[in-house]
Amino acid sequence: MTKIALGFLSFALAMAFPAASQAETVVEKVARTGVLTVGTSFDIVPYSYIDAEGELVGYSVDIVDLIEAQLEAELGRDIVVQRQEVVDTASRIPLLTSGQIDLSCDTQFTWERDRYVDFSMSYGLSGIRLLTLEGSSLGSPESLANQRIGVLPNSLGQQVIGLVQPAAVLVPMATLDAAFEALQTEEVDAIAGDSVVMAGLVAQKGGTDIYELAPALPYQRYGIACMVPQNNSTFLNMVDYAIGSLLQGYVSGDSQSLETVNRWLGPEGIVQLPPELITEFFEMVLVQRAQVPPSATAP
Repeated sequence: MTKIALGFLSFALAMAFPAASQAETVVEKVARTGVLTVGTSFDIVPYSYIDAEGELVGYSVDIVDLIEAQLEAELGRDIVVQRQEVVDTASRIPLLTSGQIDLSCDTQFTWERDRYVDFSMSYGLSGIRLLTLEGSSLGSPESLANQRIGVLPNSLGQQVIGLVQPAAVLVPMATLDAAFEALQTEEVDAIAGDSVVMAGLVAQKGGTDIYELAPALPYQRYGIACMVPQNNSTFLNMVDYAIGSLLQGYVSGDSQSLETVNRWLGPEGIVQLPPELITEFFEMVLVQRAQVPPSATAP
C-alpha cells in the first residue's frame, strides 16, 4: 500500500509507464473474452486473504463478485474472474495502466495515485494508526520521537509517520506478519499501517487483550476503493453501481447486503465496528451520488 514522496513518485511513474493507449476498453475486452482480470492481495485481512480452508475470501473479494455479477447482467454473458496476486499497490498501478489487469480493489485512495488510475466510490473507511502493546504511551506525534516504528517499505504508513514525526526511527519490515513478530518480541515499539488491516491481523493472530490501536483518531484518513484504468468510464460506472447497490442495501436493511458487510466489518465480524458507524459512512458516500432504487438493475 504505497505512496512515496510526491515529486519522486511523479517522476518514477511517468518513466515506468507512460500513459497507455489501450486498443480496447475493459468492457470491450471482457465482452470479447469473458474474462475479468483482477490484481489483489492474498494476505490482507479482512479484505482479501486465504482462509483456513485454502479459499480466497474477504470484503474486497465479495465486492469483486458483485462487480462480476453487474458485468454479466450488463453484457448478457458469463464472466470468469482471474485473480492475480499483487503484493503491493505500487505494483498494481503499472499493471492497470498497461492493461495487464482490469481491476484492483482494497486500495487506499491518494491524490497521487488518482493521477494515473481512476478510483471507484469508496466501500470502506480507514486510516493510518499505530498498533502497540496494551498500555503503551505512544500515540501523539511528540511521543514517537526516537521510537522504533515498524513500517512496510514505501508504504503510506511509512510516509505519514515520517511527516508526523521526522525523529521517529522507521524500521522497514518485509511483510506485515514480520512486523507483527517484531512487535511481539519488542524489536519495535509499534507498527504503523492501515488500522482496519491491523485490526484484522490481531483478530487473525489472537491477542485482542494484548494489543491496541492508537491514537483514537488516525493520523490520516482515506477511503478504501477499487482502481480501474483511466478512460474507462463505462466500466467505472458498472463498478460504482455494484458498490453503490451494496451500500444502499445495507442502509436500507437488505438482509443479503447486511450479511455481506457484517461478516467482515459488523459487530460480530472479523473486524468489529458498530453498525451506526458503517451506516453513517455509507450514507455519506451515497449522498455524493444518488440513492439506488430497490428495483433498479442497471445504471
